[in-house]
Amino acid sequence: MSEFYKLAPKDRKGEPFPFSQLEGKVVLIVNVASKCGFTPQYQELEDLYKKYKDQGLVIIGFPCNQFGRQEPGSDEEIGQFCQLNYGVTFPVLKKIDVNGSDADPVYEFLKSQKAGLLGFRGIKWNFEKFLVDKKGAVHQRYSSLTKPSSLDATIAELVKA
Repeated sequence: MSEFYKLAPKDRKGEPFPFSQLEGKVVLIVNVASKCGFTPQYQELEDLYKKYKDQGLVIIGFPCNQFGRQEPGSDEEIGQFCQLNYGVTFPVLKKIDVNGSDADPVYEFLKSQKAGLLGFRGIKWNFEKFLVDKKGAVHQRYSSLTKPSSLDATIAELVKA
């Protein structure tokens, strides 16, 4: 079993969200923020989720306040923001750190599997994306600049594989 499926971050109510339930699914993990120039990506993420969720895609948002303090709200406020402004139905979990000594184990795993540009391991900004295949392997890492809609063809291939 992939190490990915042994991870169990907390949902926004503080309950475990075991990744073992994601086995056999394609997963897109994104560190998100409500007050960022990339925040409108929530809409494209939701569009992808609606298009592919019945084919086995799960999108998971991890709010993070480490970049320009652009996610200052509580977990409850973040959930309300996502629902009211973008109609988000995919899971948005508990706010975490993605870099540093308090980085969540999910991000420690993801960064260890795929480095960013020029081998950089850290997360550079909000809305970096990691696409995980049905076997729990990190397929690709995408920068904040990558629009979620541009992942459509890759997701289509992975859900059919």
